[in-house]
Amino acid sequence: MISGFASQKFKFWLFVSMVLVVFVHSYNLHERYLQPWTIVNEPLTFTSFTEYFLTNGIFRFIIPLLFLMSGYLYAIKDYKPYKARTRKRLVTLLIPYLIWSAAGLLLIYLMEFLPASRAMVASSGLAQIDNSRMLIHNYYWYELAARWLFFPVSYQLWFISALLVYNIIYPLLRRCVTDKIIKWIFFPIAILLWLGTFSFVLIEGEGLLFFSLGIWIQKTSFDIDKPNRLLNPLPWGILFIIFAVIKTWLAFNGETILGNAIYPTLTLLHKLTELSGVIAVWFGLDRFVRYFMNRKWFVWATAFSFIIYVLHAPFVALVIDKVFTYENHFTNYRIFTFIFLAPLIILFCMGIGLIIRKIWPAGYALLTGGRGLG
Repeated sequence: MISGFASQKFKFWLFVSMVLVVFVHSYNLHERYLQPWTIVNEPLTFTSFTEYFLTNGIFRFIIPLLFLMSGYLYAIKDYKPYKARTRKRLVTLLIPYLIWSAAGLLLIYLMEFLPASRAMVASSGLAQIDNSRMLIHNYYWYELAARWLFFPVSYQLWFISALLVYNIIYPLLRRCVTDKIIKWIFFPIAILLWLGTFSFVLIEGEGLLFFSLGIWIQKTSFDIDKPNRLLNPLPWGILFIIFAVIKTWLAFNGETILGNAIYPTLTLLHKLTELSGVIAVWFGLDRFVRYFMNRKWFVWATAFSFIIYVLHAPFVALVIDKVFTYENHFTNYRIFTFIFLAPLIILFCMGIGLIIRKIWPAGYALLTGGRGLG
């Protein structure tokens, strides 16, 4: 069983992760699509350094942490039959995935009917198929089906589809991490896939490693409340900052120094930042968890974690350039947009969720997989 405080930590970090995801997707430098090895082809300024440092550095612990927590929480309920658990996950994950993926496609499709909003879609690249087709209206039927099922324009939904796959193959993963022999083969392979940023359809290295690690932690005597000597959050927190700073500086200057070696170097630093960040925040920020989880307004807000996640994109990607057209006469308009757009999107998502939950509880339950009804 989970201790009372650990339960609070899971809820706290789930909500905070959803908030930080919105900030990550509010990144507005010229190269919008971030990979671990992304380099920045623009001058190093306060704005560019800050945005990259946060969105492709400090905030990147969130996805490994979410998979880690998901694996741990799923492993706790082993007493329930596999078929019943799987059927429930189809309701809580697959149905919301299909609905929100379709909603994103419909939104983009309708926007393409008006010249102004069609330009927003084209400039965002959300619906791009190739260099000449930037709109959903230009899709073939099978491309539309693929977008709906596997490559949503609501791009954040990839996490839900990956999580569903790991839930379905959970018995296999549990065997892999608990068998005395197999685990010594499985974990090195999983680590290599994570380091190599492996991705194939619905299986990817990051989720595979950390979801499996969450299972292993739950099945052992590993203490998630208190760190052992090797997991002291202070040195890990220092490394977390150092790795993120070095990576950010190299993203601007490293290509001239390292040449093509910049890409594996940035990738390795990215992975080290993720790992150190997970350890540092989980074991090192308990005071913050206690403070906020004792605030009624914060606990109330955590009920909207899922709706923030599924609803914030593609809105955030669509509006960034539009906001720029109104703000580009301001000094530092890009950092201003980065700081203030994400909170506005978060409040918008919470507002929509609150309205739907109030007037249509059954629909809200369907859209969220039964989450946040309390």
